Amino acid sequence: MSDTPFGFGLPPEEPENGDEGKKKDPAGGGQGSGGQGGGSPFGANPFGFPLPGMGGPGGADNPFAAMFGSLNPNDLGAAFQQLGQMLSYEGGPVNWDMAKQIARQVVAQGTADGTKDASVGPAERTAIEEAVRLADLWLDQVTSLPSGAGTAVAWSRAEWVEATLPAWQQLVDPVAERVGTAMGDVLPEEMQAMAGPLIGMMRSMGGAMFGQQIGQAVGALAGEVVGSTDAGLPLGPAGKAALLPLNVAAFGKDLGVPADEVRLYLALREAAHQRLFAHVPWLRAHLFGAVESYARGIKVDTSKLEEAVGQLDPTHPEQLQEALQSGMFQPQDTPEQKASLARLETALALVEGWVDAVVHEAAKARLTSADALRETLRRRRATGGPAEQMFATLIGLELRPRRLRDAARLWASLTDARGVDGRDGLWEHPDMLPTASDLDDPDGFVHSEQPDFSELDKMLGEAAKGDTPEDGDGPA
Repeated sequence: MSDTPFGFGLPPEEPENGDEGKKKDPAGGGQGSGGQGGGSPFGANPFGFPLPGMGGPGGADNPFAAMFGSLNPNDLGAAFQQLGQMLSYEGGPVNWDMAKQIARQVVAQGTADGTKDASVGPAERTAIEEAVRLADLWLDQVTSLPSGAGTAVAWSRAEWVEATLPAWQQLVDPVAERVGTAMGDVLPEEMQAMAGPLIGMMRSMGGAMFGQQIGQAVGALAGEVVGSTDAGLPLGPAGKAALLPLNVAAFGKDLGVPADEVRLYLALREAAHQRLFAHVPWLRAHLFGAVESYARGIKVDTSKLEEAVGQLDPTHPEQLQEALQSGMFQPQDTPEQKASLARLETALALVEGWVDAVVHEAAKARLTSADALRETLRRRRATGGPAEQMFATLIGLELRPRRLRDAARLWASLTDARGVDGRDGLWEHPDMLPTASDLDDPDGFVHSEQPDFSELDKMLGEAAKGDTPEDGDGPA
């Protein structure tokens, strides 16, 4: 049984005036404390933040004395206020206000190496803007896709959290909605009316738990990402090439590469991603749609859920926390999920492979460390970065381009065989892109004849216009 009511506790406090001498519970904030779930979306302890000043169980006869005896009145009031907010939440499947709050608090704590977030200064902003501007000039010579970065911005970690939360919401809400629906549907229909308050409480707590975990994960991500496209997805606003100067410096710290080369190489990657997402209009929907399709295919073990809910005693609500920690929401592999995952992995590999190929072409003759930086980024993506770990924890989904090297070789071969225009022209239609089997036989794809979809698209457009009823036509 949890030592705190329902397992809820206060997030770690942000230090004031540089005071970092406050005692912190080792089970509390920091990277990784709330995002490791062993395959369960809620994790082993979804509310990993203990109440400030709370010790162990203590064996006290009065459980409230054991839980709250060492709290001052302000802490106790804040604890119950947060608990009330969690149980009264009536929004969507995820409490995004909580996610944002916790992510900002994790950022304020700093990374494990002691690096604290800081506002971006004028000199850093200028350096990022100049790097992106130069990167776009170099990319103009190696791709037919025009610049996709209307602006270049330098973000702090907190600004990255603010800018990317809408994208995380689009990615995570379908999963949370699926789980929330399952929580309410396990009861027989005749019992749902009587159990309405309990179901509402479960859904509110589910939204709070997702918000807590996502906030932890996004906050940890903010300490590691170098731009807005690290995960191969367009997480930031369209048309903004963004880099995080603090994390760019940390990335290049032990590489033995001049800082300006590291910054320029990462600017090349960010600007290349922006070109692809800006000028391939169907690509964003294709990638996000694959994630949503995966979420729709999640199957909850209803037998576990029914058993857990059937044993719940409304007079002992702490049992709900124990049930939620039992792994009842662990996703089950289905054919639909496997198909969606394969589709997503191939798309990510093609995106990352194209970026890898064009950036290398632009940098190899200009940056002395281009090869070393390329290999470092490849390994970082292949071994699973923070975004992959977050999704694996939340919904069992890894955003990892497993075949990045195969895709990069295929794009390079296409450049040699068809030129830059022929290579980039494949992005005009999703059916023109290589498939997973084409990555097995790149030579066969490179030398095959590609279908021309331009006439088909034109015919479909004309047919759609012809089927539009005129005023007064059509059924009444």
